[in-house]
Amino acid sequence: YTAENSHQCSLRLHQGQQQLQLESAEKLQTSRKQLERNERRIAELKRLFIKIYEDNAKGNLSDERYEMMSQNYEAEQKQLEAEVVALRREIEVQERQNENIERFIRTADKYVDIEEIDPCMLRELIKAIYAEAPDKSSGKRQQTIHIKYDGIGLIPLEELMKKAAA
Repeated sequence: YTAENSHQCSLRLHQGQQQLQLESAEKLQTSRKQLERNERRIAELKRLFIKIYEDNAKGNLSDERYEMMSQNYEAEQKQLEAEVVALRREIEVQERQNENIERFIRTADKYVDIEEIDPCMLRELIKAIYAEAPDKSSGKRQQTIHIKYDGIGLIPLEELMKKAAA
């Protein structure tokens, strides 16, 4: 493990962190917009329900039509309310993930120009390392290793390599 390998790994990890941060922020923004749309539609459905009720009471809307429309509005409202609950949970998880990514980046920034990995760095940055069984089918011994980073989970090495090459 050389200083050059360390620098390349550090660079790929930093790029991977930036990509994770960007993807997480975009996903959070998309979820918040969807939540806002759902909440606006729920409010609109409540107004529409009052309107059809008044139209029915005035005789401008038949009882059959009122029943059909009110059932449709109620079904849509229930579906949207369930989506709102799920979106709020998802936003909460995404916000925690963003905090974890930011915390991890602050910690990782301390180790940008490292020469070698020490136990303290491992404890701060890495939650677990998984090694698969060796594969000798190609004639050479290959072994895949997965690193689960603290707070952000697994970042596949292929992803880090692709982003470093881009």
